[in-house]
Amino acid sequence: MKRNLFAFVAGGIFGAGLLISGMTDTSKVQGWLDVFGNWDPTLAFVMGGAIIPMAIAWLFTNGRKPILGGEFPAKPDAMLDRNLVVGSVFFGVGWGLAGLCPGPAIASLSYGGWPHLVFFGAMAAGMFIAPKIRARLDSVPA
Repeated sequence: MKRNLFAFVAGGIFGAGLLISGMTDTSKVQGWLDVFGNWDPTLAFVMGGAIIPMAIAWLFTNGRKPILGGEFPAKPDAMLDRNLVVGSVFFGVGWGLAGLCPGPAIASLSYGGWPHLVFFGAMAAGMFIAPKIRARLDSVPA
């Protein structure tokens, strides 16, 4: 129960941060990605505000266990492989076209109307299909 409460509170804070920072505003995100047009650099502060604390948190998790049980996730592999490149391309295309990534897409369901529902459905379908495509790609020699 305590773990679910903390997860709910953390999710609420994360969603509020996405809303306040403008990450759920598709035009602001597309403005960030339009470096050769009307570029809006303000989301760099949002990204820095996420990356810097996470990098510090990784430093302090060595040899520790989470307060609410379980294990910290393993440090990501630094290897650049086909799965990472293909996934990054699809993520970037979706983010650039729609102006949403998974977190803001979920947060925008409460106010975004039918276009956000359509995007969320397409994103969920992609998440369902991706492991099947990955398994097929992994069976093909590089």
